[in-house]
Amino acid sequence: MVNELGKFLVVAGLLVAAVGALLWSGFGKGWFGRLPGDVNYSKGNFSFHFPIVTCLILSVILTLLLWLFRK
Repeated sequence: MVNELGKFLVVAGLLVAAVGALLWSGFGKGWFGRLPGDVNYSKGNFSFHFPIVTCLILSVILTLLLWLFRK
């Protein structure tokens, strides 16, 4: 049981580090958060941005990854 938890934590840490390195390098800077369907409203000095489609895509990807690691 402890051995499996250790393996999971190592894989999860490597995955988080890889995603962090990709985002730090600028990957996705042009499209990440600016997909069609993301809500962006500006008027005067007020602006509201809610990346709903980006959140949905990230949710599907994370769900698939966690489902694969559970098997």
